[in-house]
Amino acid sequence: MMEIKNLSKKFGSVTALNDVNLSLEKGMVYGFVGKNGAGKTTLFKCISGIETHTGIIDTAFKNVKNHIGLLETNPNFLSRITGWEYLKLLCIARKITFDDFESKNIFDLPLDRYAETYSTGMKKKLALTAILLQQNDIFILDEPFNGVDIQSNILITEIINVLKEKDKIILISSHIFSTLKESCDQIFLLNNGKIEKIVLKENYTELENDLKMDVIGNKVDILNL
Repeated sequence: MMEIKNLSKKFGSVTALNDVNLSLEKGMVYGFVGKNGAGKTTLFKCISGIETHTGIIDTAFKNVKNHIGLLETNPNFLSRITGWEYLKLLCIARKITFDDFESKNIFDLPLDRYAETYSTGMKKKLALTAILLQQNDIFILDEPFNGVDIQSNILITEIINVLKEKDKIILISSHIFSTLKESCDQIFLLNNGKIEKIVLKENYTELENDLKMDVIGNKVDILNL
């Protein structure tokens, strides 16, 4: 279980997260939605230990950072490192002695090529493969479906289902609401750095309709198409 208590984050005078409180259990998938700038990515980076913050993140792990696999929206790679070398590097970081990566290459990536030459979707699939090979206990997936082909989206959805069966804690953000509806046990709506609403499965349709109304409003009519 992970308890997040009074987590806040400021960038100068700008408050990115404001007193966030969450209880996250094993074997559960949690979705995070909100407009750009609502605080989703900042929250994920704080939980992962990339960003400093105030407040408490309480888990059973002595150093939770060593048990988290973070998939960033736009993964970055060292210059002139191949896909194979990247997977090896992340396994070494978890003291995992394994290098038969072709046998685990479920996305059919060209592992002998430099990762920086990969397409956006290929980079995301390489980064996802790496954190899966690390055998993490907590998975934080920031826009895992964005920029990825439909076949891989189907595979990623099934991977999430298997991680849930294995009692992992999974956090997902997505602007594609249908992917969250299919995978998540709860969805959190972030607005201006706060958890504005916690939504259970039976209320997903209502949340989706509310989001549509908030986004669309009369904006299309203004264009006078």
